[in-house]
Amino acid sequence: MTGGPASAATAGGGRLPDIWREFTETPYRHSQIPYIGRAGYRTGSTAFARPRRTLRAESYGAVADGATDCAPAINRALAAAGRAGGGTVLLGPGTYRIDGLIHIGHDDVVLKGAGSSRTRVYATRSLTELIGVYGSRYGGDKSSWSWAGGLIWLCPEDRFRALTDAIRAKAWPFEGWTGNERDEWQTLTSVQPAGLGSWSVTVADPGRLREGDLVLLRLADDAGHTLLEHMAGGGPGPEAYAWDDKTKLTSYVPYEWPVRIASLQGDRVTFERPLPLDVRPEWDPRLTTHVKALTGAGVEGLTLEAVETPQSPHLLDKGYNGVALQCTYDCWVDDVAVVNVDNGFGLVAASASTLRRTRVGGRGEHHPYFCREGSHDNLIEDFTLEQRTVSAPADTQLHGINVEGLSSYNVWSRGRMETGTFDSHRGMPFANVRTDITVNNDGVHGGDASAGPLFGARFTHWNIRVTNERAGLMKLDELAPWSATVGINTVREFGQIDVPDFTGDLESRLELYGTTDEVRPRNLYEAQRAVQPG
Repeated sequence: MTGGPASAATAGGGRLPDIWREFTETPYRHSQIPYIGRAGYRTGSTAFARPRRTLRAESYGAVADGATDCAPAINRALAAAGRAGGGTVLLGPGTYRIDGLIHIGHDDVVLKGAGSSRTRVYATRSLTELIGVYGSRYGGDKSSWSWAGGLIWLCPEDRFRALTDAIRAKAWPFEGWTGNERDEWQTLTSVQPAGLGSWSVTVADPGRLREGDLVLLRLADDAGHTLLEHMAGGGPGPEAYAWDDKTKLTSYVPYEWPVRIASLQGDRVTFERPLPLDVRPEWDPRLTTHVKALTGAGVEGLTLEAVETPQSPHLLDKGYNGVALQCTYDCWVDDVAVVNVDNGFGLVAASASTLRRTRVGGRGEHHPYFCREGSHDNLIEDFTLEQRTVSAPADTQLHGINVEGLSSYNVWSRGRMETGTFDSHRGMPFANVRTDITVNNDGVHGGDASAGPLFGARFTHWNIRVTNERAGLMKLDELAPWSATVGINTVREFGQIDVPDFTGDLESRLELYGTTDEVRPRNLYEAQRAVQPG
């Protein structure tokens, strides 16, 4: 189903689509466009709260000579900042060689260089060398370093230790908010029914809740997979879909959504973001505990360059990876480039975090950006994927800005992609937005068939400029259910061509097709920032 041609010109130039008018009438419950106006660090704050206490890495033994292994010194400084209750570890101009990985595991700790053009961190070893071979919990000979971990790794101390201990023991872990076996949680209270877009819920027992707490909203599926159907928008197509044999997808539920409690009045709990889904009794809705999150941590002002090695065969990456955020909330990366990496910037069970002014370049990579294991409400803005500097080996793949594994309400905004694609790795991500992006669409998507659909409901591509006119994964009206493509130039199918996962009318919208930069508002995220709760 497509929208008609009734979009009107605006006074300042450009055209206002019908779907935007509809959205402003019901911004938190629109059937095709998600409300993402509070995505990112501190619900979209443009200012990062940098700790006032500063420590110089040189005081702990770091030397910007390009020859001394500075990883132990930098990690000592980061640990000292953590013990002090937070602090900014400064790296001056020059090249800091690291023969190990850099780990940020304490709240309110920031690693800050002198700028991505002035401070270079040169990594000489892979995660396979540093931690060990990392197999897949789903079997086979794949390397999980193809989609996990970073040579700069933000992850809470206890969670990081549990993960790396499990990898060394070859007990391949789940990587998310409730531990290696997904059993490290306790019920705080059950939750009464509420609708998608509600800011508040009623709970059975508020006794263990406090204003400002970070909690998990946990939704389990039922035997009829009605939760998965709801994530896909509901209706005949999702109801007819065969869910039971999608074993990787079903391993991703329960759906776990981290959110901070904004206020508590009696048994009424108000969150800092509206509900991402309906809350129905058949899904056993609860607020629960979780492993300790990392908050207030960041990396900024540096380039991480890995030693140049040939790109590994597909899914056999050694782990020359860039920056990873795992079990983070209200964290950030700013003015950071990664070069010659297997995988660039990773969000793994990461939520409410912002990546700003990031760049991926060098010899070519597998996943420039990966967003997985239930990552929600993140903002990636002002990002660049540079064209690779060497030809791709025949047995490799390039993806792009990846989202998978029931990840939801993530935003990619103001990007320039000289290579790659708008990748979904299946696992039915839903309610994600790409807006105001120029892309040379030459990548491919991945995804195991057992991970289920490419898209759930409420995906939106808004103001997209496709320089090579390839339609694949850009134009969503024939692929994603209950979704929208608004303001995209004329495209055509070639290369990897997909068919919809769901039968029948997808209830997906297409407006201002065949236009370039005419849609107003130009940036969907920025326009939604002006929509106030109410």
